[in-house]
Amino acid sequence: MKKKLLLSGAAALGLCAPQFAYAQGESHEHTDDEIIVTGTPIAHPEHESIIAADVLTQEELASRGEASLGELLRQQPGVSSSFFGPAASRPIIRGLGGDRVSVLDAGIGSIDASTVSDDHAVAVDPAMAQRIEIVRGPATLYYGSSAAGGVVNVFDGRIPDHEPEDGIDGALRTSLSSVNDGVEAAGGFDALLGRSGDTSFVFHGEGYYRDNDDYNIPGFAESERFRAAEEAEEAEHEDDEDHDHEHEEEEEAFGTVPNTALEAKGGAVGGSIIFPDGFIGVSAKISRSLYGVPGHHHHEEEEGEEDHDHEEEEHGEEAVNIDLEQERYDLMGEFNKPFLFIDSTKIRFGYADYSHQELEGDEIGTTFNNKGYEGRVEFLEKEFGNFRGATGFQYKHRNFEAIGDEAFTPPNITDQFGVFTLREYETDKWHAQVSGRYEHTDTEAESVGLSRTFDAYSISAGAGVEPSENLFFGVNLLRTERAPAPEELFSNGAHLATNAYEVGDPTLGKETARGVETTLHGEYGPIGFTVNGFYTDYKDFVALIPNGEEEDELPVFEFVAHDAVFKGFEAQADADLFSTGGFDVAARAQVDYVRAKFKDTGDVPRIPPLRTVLGLEATSSHIDLRGEVEIAAKQDRIADYELPTDGYTLVNLAATWRPGGADHGLSVQLRADNVTNEEARLHTSFLKDVAPLPGRNFKLTLRGEF
Repeated sequence: MKKKLLLSGAAALGLCAPQFAYAQGESHEHTDDEIIVTGTPIAHPEHESIIAADVLTQEELASRGEASLGELLRQQPGVSSSFFGPAASRPIIRGLGGDRVSVLDAGIGSIDASTVSDDHAVAVDPAMAQRIEIVRGPATLYYGSSAAGGVVNVFDGRIPDHEPEDGIDGALRTSLSSVNDGVEAAGGFDALLGRSGDTSFVFHGEGYYRDNDDYNIPGFAESERFRAAEEAEEAEHEDDEDHDHEHEEEEEAFGTVPNTALEAKGGAVGGSIIFPDGFIGVSAKISRSLYGVPGHHHHEEEEGEEDHDHEEEEHGEEAVNIDLEQERYDLMGEFNKPFLFIDSTKIRFGYADYSHQELEGDEIGTTFNNKGYEGRVEFLEKEFGNFRGATGFQYKHRNFEAIGDEAFTPPNITDQFGVFTLREYETDKWHAQVSGRYEHTDTEAESVGLSRTFDAYSISAGAGVEPSENLFFGVNLLRTERAPAPEELFSNGAHLATNAYEVGDPTLGKETARGVETTLHGEYGPIGFTVNGFYTDYKDFVALIPNGEEEDELPVFEFVAHDAVFKGFEAQADADLFSTGGFDVAARAQVDYVRAKFKDTGDVPRIPPLRTVLGLEATSSHIDLRGEVEIAAKQDRIADYELPTDGYTLVNLAATWRPGGADHGLSVQLRADNVTNEEARLHTSFLKDVAPLPGRNFKLTLRGEF
């Protein structure tokens, strides 16, 4: 721990040598009028948005400090996590994940391999995030097929869009965690390099470092149901010594989830030219992480299996780790000088070279490479009376290959072009919106002689009304089409991360969704609330389903298309209760629920249960106190070959001290997560029965900004 603390301090000083800290450009204060820019090219305040969307501000993000996006956002309404250990957890929105939820880096894709498998980490690290916007429900119209279930848009400010106050802004955060002997440091700065007339030049630098050991849990890594199933299987193989030995080794995982250590580091530099009518800037970023994959074991061919089994008995099974690296280059610009019928223009382009190696001991088992680029151009049109509109173009290129033992998907190249438009009509009380998108996708796996082309059309129409200044009600009708992902088309091989032999279907067609969403926002005195409801009817919903067969001693899972229905709701309410002793006391409550069924075969797998989160907070100029309780119900509406998941109750506490008051930028926070050391498992995770959530954790965080 001392060594890690010294490394943390050295990293922090190195990152912030020019100044003490980096303060991102967004406002640090949470307001009730946060602007949503992800769900539509035309920005709207949260309380006037027809779509279901949330904004997490810099202050909220700084108080959480999780290592992955999935865990960082898991307690947001309608959001769960794929939880494949602390490093690899993608957001799941309303029961949808993988290729249906798009993780964006300031408006364009993360350009990684995270949608290929749940054990692949997202290349967008939340350590430097200053703002995250979440769209629940289809954002296909603006971001394409990969956003059919929702969008998580992460803004880290590495391309500055304004001058820093007083010539330089900075912030630094460092923290220690008890549950995994973890240490983290992150920091950076914006600096004004100079001016020439009305034009200024701003430089940005940032970096982060994170190091965690295997995390602690309150009991066995394997769930009680899973151990019972293993014992039943063992009874059927009483003479199979290898099986008995493997079971015995797995049962010994108690108090810690093996192979969940993580080391991650990265940094970025950027610069912008800022002028009165906009800005244009570039950035370069590199990120690298080395992390263990729990429950992921090396698979040997039958030839030589006896020798391998004997060696396992001597030395134990080798753990699998992932060594991930991404280099990324970005361009961003905004031009607010009107011309013809255009009021403003936004451009966004990114290129990334991504690679990760799955290490089996000291040997490289499988290498995944993904080179790609993506660009967007959006034109916001001038207002014409009560009408306004926007039009945009998007292009993606993805060159993916997997080489090695677990290359279950052949090399493939995908090109996608999309064009979208939005029309709006707005009066004092009424809001109406119509939008559409055309998308052309070409995907080819030359090595197996397969290629597919898709033309997808999506449209939505919505209306909102403000019957009073305190109330907003909106309804949105939609019909969207999604082209199947290359993994769904071309997979054919053993995939040990999910303990399955995955088989794609190159004949899959487009997935079509028809649905309705409603939203209700209200604010009456000290009480504010939001309620969202959704109903989506899918034709040819693509899912990974077991067929009861085995291949290479693994159950065969096929990508098949079934009609399905997803429905549910999210509700949340905030209330300012009272003031006492210099503290303002407020409460928050939220509940979310998803029900998903195939029309012909039963329940959809890995759907989150009913969940409630209750919070109480007392804030003052120097001290903030917060407590929250997360209650998840049991999930027993399960698909074939799934086990039920018990409910859980997690209690989290936090205290923040600002020695100099709210305006001095220095804070110390002590968090106690999972105070009761409860065993909690996420039904949305492939690893739920071998890797529960972390046990009791104390986390100390020091944060400074100016």
